[in-house]
Amino acid sequence: MTCSRGLSTALFVLMILTGGVRPLAAAPAGQMTWGIHISLAPTWFDPAETTGIVTPFMLMYALHDAMVKPLPGSSLAPSLAESWTVAPDGLTYEFVLRKGTRFHNGDPVTAEDVKFSFDRYRGAASKTFKERVTAIETPDPARVRISLKQPWPDFLTFYSSATGAGWIVPKKYVEKVGDDGFRKHPIGAGPYRFVSFTPGVELVLEAVEQYWRKTPQVKRLVFKAIPDPSTRFAALKRGEIDVSYWMTASLGEELRRTAGLTLKPAIANNTYWVYFVDQWDPKSPWHDRRVRLAANHAIDRQGINQAETLGFSRMTYSLIPGHFELFWQPPVILHDRARAKQLLAEAGYPNGFDAGDFTCDAVHAGIAEPVVNDFQAAGIRVKLRPLERAAYNKGQVEKKFKNLVLSASAAFGNAPTRIEAFVAAGGAYVYGSYPDIDGLFREQGAELDKKKREVTLHQIQQLIHEKAMFAPIFNLAAMGGFGPRVEESGLGLITGFPFSGPYEDVKLKDR
Repeated sequence: MTCSRGLSTALFVLMILTGGVRPLAAAPAGQMTWGIHISLAPTWFDPAETTGIVTPFMLMYALHDAMVKPLPGSSLAPSLAESWTVAPDGLTYEFVLRKGTRFHNGDPVTAEDVKFSFDRYRGAASKTFKERVTAIETPDPARVRISLKQPWPDFLTFYSSATGAGWIVPKKYVEKVGDDGFRKHPIGAGPYRFVSFTPGVELVLEAVEQYWRKTPQVKRLVFKAIPDPSTRFAALKRGEIDVSYWMTASLGEELRRTAGLTLKPAIANNTYWVYFVDQWDPKSPWHDRRVRLAANHAIDRQGINQAETLGFSRMTYSLIPGHFELFWQPPVILHDRARAKQLLAEAGYPNGFDAGDFTCDAVHAGIAEPVVNDFQAAGIRVKLRPLERAAYNKGQVEKKFKNLVLSASAAFGNAPTRIEAFVAAGGAYVYGSYPDIDGLFREQGAELDKKKREVTLHQIQQLIHEKAMFAPIFNLAAMGGFGPRVEESGLGLITGFPFSGPYEDVKLKDR
C-alpha cells in the first residue's frame, strides 16, 4: 500500500513537471486598496454603458471579461474567445468561445450571452455598430459569427477595447433583474466578483479562484474614492491605501523622497488638447486659422509637462498617442508668445480678445490652469470652468459647450478610432468637421490594403495639423504610486492603460 502510494505521488509529480496536470495555484489572500481620483459611478459597472472613455475599464478589468482585450504584451489578446477567423473578403468574423468559462453566478458563458451583450450595447459607438454590422449569429453555443456590410479594418479594435460591445454579461441574469438591478449588483465573468458598493466611499470586490487566465493572488480589492490628491497621498503614506492614481508633480516629488513609497509613471493612452468648438462659426474668432495657430504657439507644453508630470509625458503634438497604430508624427509646435501675439494682430486682435469659458474636467484642472495662464499672457482672455466628471462627460456627449474645451481621451484604440470619435463627421464628440478630411476618412474605412490605408490616415492627420483644428498639449505619463506592501501594482503592465491591470496579476509582498 505504501509503495503504491509513493508510486502514485511520483507519477503525479512527473505529470506536473511534464505539463500533464496543472499545479494547484495558491489560494488568494490579503487585501489591496486603491485610492481613486474620482467618485465611482454605477454606470461603469455595466459594459453596455461605456461612452468611449477609459474610466469604466478601471472596473471592467476586474468585474467583467471580453471576447478579445488588451493584455500585457498584446493589444488584441484572446480572452473569452480562444480564437477567431476573418473571411478573406473582410465581411465575416467568427469566434470560438473558450471552454469552461463561467459567470460569477455559475452560469456558463455561451454564444447567446455574446449576442445579447452586443445587441444590448448602447454606448458611444452603438450607432457605428448598427450602421456597419448586418447580423450577429450563434451557429452553436460555442461559436459566434458577426457579419459586416462592408470591410471594416477596425472592427476588432472597436469590439475589443474602444467600446464595451465585446465585454460579456449574463443574458439570463440581466433579463431577470433588469438594467437597474444589474447596476446595483453586477455579475460578470472577470477575475473578481462584486461584494458591495457605497456611493462616494468605496467598492469592494473578491477574487474568483476559477478565473480562466490564472487564479488571482489577492483575495480582496477595495477601491476608495479620494478625489483630493493631497488626501490620497496622505492615505498612501499612512498605509491606508496601497496604490494611488493621479499624483501631481509636487506630490510625485515628495513620494519619490518618501521611504517605502514608489512613483510609477507610465505612458498612457491619455492625450490632452484644446478643442476650438466654435471654429465652424463664421462669427467666432476661432473661425480664423490664425487665431487657432496663435493659441497653439501660446502654450508652453514642456513647462506644463515638467510642472504636472515631472517631464515624463511625451510631446506628440497630436490628439493621437504616439504608440497607437497608424500614428503620424506632426512637426514640433514651438512655444512662441511673440508669434502668438503677431498672429492675433494679423487676425484683427492687436489687443487680444475675450474668449469666454474654457471648460474642463475638474480632475484635469492642473493641466488647464497653466494653459489659461499661457493664453492670458498672449492676449487670449479666458475663464476656466471646471466641472465634476459626470457633468463634463454629459456635456461633451451632448456637445453643449462653447468657446474652448480641454478635451482628453484615454480610450484604447488606434489612429482611426481616435479620429472617428473626435474629428470625422458624426463622431461621438465632434462639434464640426471638414469635407476633405471626411472624404479621406470614408475612403480609408473600407481599405484592406494596410499600406494604402496608412498613407490615407497620415494625410488626414497632416490636414488636422495644417488646419490647426486643435491645440494638442501632450501624451500623458500617468503618475501612479504604490506603498511598501505591494510587489506588483499592475501599473503600466497593459500598454497605454492608465490604471492597474490585469487585476489577477497584482501581488502583495507577503504572498
